[in-house]
Amino acid sequence: MPMSPAFLPSFLPSDFPGEITLDQVIPGAAAEFAPLPPEMRPELAAALAARGIVRLYTHQADAYRAVRNGQALAQDQLAELSALKHGLPIDVRVDTYDGDTASGRRTAIREAGHVVMTNPDMLHTGILPHHTRWRRLFSSLEFVVIDELHTYRGLFGSQVANVIRRLKRICAFYGSTPTFICASATIANPLDLARKLLEEENIELIERSGAPRGERRLIFYNPPLISREMGIRRSSMLEARRIAAPWIRSGVQTILFCRSRLQVEVMLSYLRQDLAPRLDASRLVRGYRAGYLPLHRREIEAGLRDGEITAVVSTNALELGIDIGSLQAAVLVGYPGTIASTWQQLGRAGRRSGSVGVFVASSSPLDQFIVRHPDYFLSTDPEEGLIDPDNLLLLAGHLQAGLFELPFEAEERMGRTDVGELLRLFEEDGSATRSAGRWFWSRQAFPAEEVHLRRIAADNVVIIDTSQPRPSVIGEMDQFSAPVLLHEDAVYLHEGAQFHVDRLEWDEKKAYVHPVDVDYYTDALASVTVQVLDTFAGPDDQPIARSHGEVKITSLASMFKKIRFHTHENIGSGPIHLPEQTLHTTGYWITVDEGLWSALGRETLEAGLQGIAHSLRHVASIRLMCDPRDLGAVAEVRSATTRLPTVTVYEIYPGGVGYSRRMYELHRELLEHAAALVRECPCLAGCPSCVGPLHLVEGAKSACLRLLSATSEIALIV
Repeated sequence: MPMSPAFLPSFLPSDFPGEITLDQVIPGAAAEFAPLPPEMRPELAAALAARGIVRLYTHQADAYRAVRNGQALAQDQLAELSALKHGLPIDVRVDTYDGDTASGRRTAIREAGHVVMTNPDMLHTGILPHHTRWRRLFSSLEFVVIDELHTYRGLFGSQVANVIRRLKRICAFYGSTPTFICASATIANPLDLARKLLEEENIELIERSGAPRGERRLIFYNPPLISREMGIRRSSMLEARRIAAPWIRSGVQTILFCRSRLQVEVMLSYLRQDLAPRLDASRLVRGYRAGYLPLHRREIEAGLRDGEITAVVSTNALELGIDIGSLQAAVLVGYPGTIASTWQQLGRAGRRSGSVGVFVASSSPLDQFIVRHPDYFLSTDPEEGLIDPDNLLLLAGHLQAGLFELPFEAEERMGRTDVGELLRLFEEDGSATRSAGRWFWSRQAFPAEEVHLRRIAADNVVIIDTSQPRPSVIGEMDQFSAPVLLHEDAVYLHEGAQFHVDRLEWDEKKAYVHPVDVDYYTDALASVTVQVLDTFAGPDDQPIARSHGEVKITSLASMFKKIRFHTHENIGSGPIHLPEQTLHTTGYWITVDEGLWSALGRETLEAGLQGIAHSLRHVASIRLMCDPRDLGAVAEVRSATTRLPTVTVYEIYPGGVGYSRRMYELHRELLEHAAALVRECPCLAGCPSCVGPLHLVEGAKSACLRLLSATSEIALIV
């Protein structure tokens, strides 16, 4: 019998030395139903009845009506669709078409598939460029369902928006005008994101759910400080282990979400050690992540549904869309990166019955801001999905792919964007020719393969692990960041594991690494300068003035230091011999009025500005639903452009995807959140959780707060 969420974690307040910043019971909600729409086909109604569905939730009924008005259709997961089709008097083929689909099945799906489930990558390189093989599908395509709309944001969303432009263009060629249906987690701007992604204005939003929701006890837990001076807290992994093990031992079905594959395996080992030998730990506690075979994953999903498995440790692979039944407890080891993802992970427990969810914070600035501001988490939908499909570098790549797929008419646009000038440039470089008023692709190359949906530049540095008999690629990094993170003798972190960089072949764009276990990390020193190329807005006349525009970032890495964990002492150094890097992008910058800094010495001023840059970059990523690594930050005591102390936060993607403009608009809010992050940190003088690695400079924290005090609405406390 499920335990009440009110009692599941009752030992936490007394037995755990950390700080509980939130302990709140969120009431459940009863289901709200509506009858099956009278216009529903009897065959479909009968198929639903065979599945035990004789009425709809209210949001499903609303969606059905909107679909009927706009000629659309609902979508469920592959298993649900496959089960539903058996109740219909017609043969409906439901298939998945992705990289794992056997070649023999692919032809059958192309020729006879009714419902085809795929992903943006396969659509981009495997379907659209070969649309003549999909003539049957594209000529009769009625509905396109986009699940998890909120994930199509930033660079990835901007790329997918261009894939959708190409999809709509091919559909028009074959005479179809499909209706798009999108499903999204809660974000602040679902309509705006959908309109930009689809380039459609007539979109209806259905946002009131009629699904039942069990009562949930929600706890935010901040592990205790080990070193107040350094801001180091007890491991979130170990604290999550202490929380989850007693529940699992008591038979409480639990899911733990970890941030990386390595953490999944480490936590799995911890929990099995805690439960053995009294319990069959290897059977009751399982891991789940990318890299497991599909059959293995299906076995785990079934074991969770039927109760044979008590606990699962997962990456975000189990965050979305997979039916694993209704678990009783969810433990989040670290902040998932967005509020939307946090709710989705918490929601894996208690779909219908009571549950408990615990967020265990790490020492990172993002985790510390969220755990210290639960009201911000609970009371608003602050996150916005931002995209910019018209970034010229993105647009050019997809225009070439579209030109390969179909010729362009003389006045044809890419979506709503005029691409005539780009087509003329393609003609000059020999990739396009013009004949009889139409543009044609003229090269043998396959352009879609040159466009990577999760990055802009094609010349990323590939990271190769040489420790195995057959070296394997474990990741890649943009060229601008590589000199400071992948230089020779760097310690590179990949999914929580350490790798030593043996050599970096810059011309070949390959870094060769092997795994190590050392007690230090490397920190490269780079000279970074900012040149403002064009100011789109600003500055205003505030003490901390704001601007945004086009910038050129120049970076030259010259040396690196080896810094010991925990003590942060410098235990060695070495030179870096790599070329200077430049990045043309968009940025948001702030300048500090003389009255706020004139009393500070140069070193203290620089430390304060670095603290602003560090904290601002992290709080901005929360609001913008991006990774802090999507943003760079530079602090200059005297900018060559503004002639004032300046902090610039820039987008790491050439041309940007819209973050800088939104930061400019959110200027005051971001500065207040940055001040709160620094002020509320319990460290004495500054630490990596608030002002960043320059915490050893005396007065860094107080200088940062002094500079931010002009905007913060809360009294300055130093």
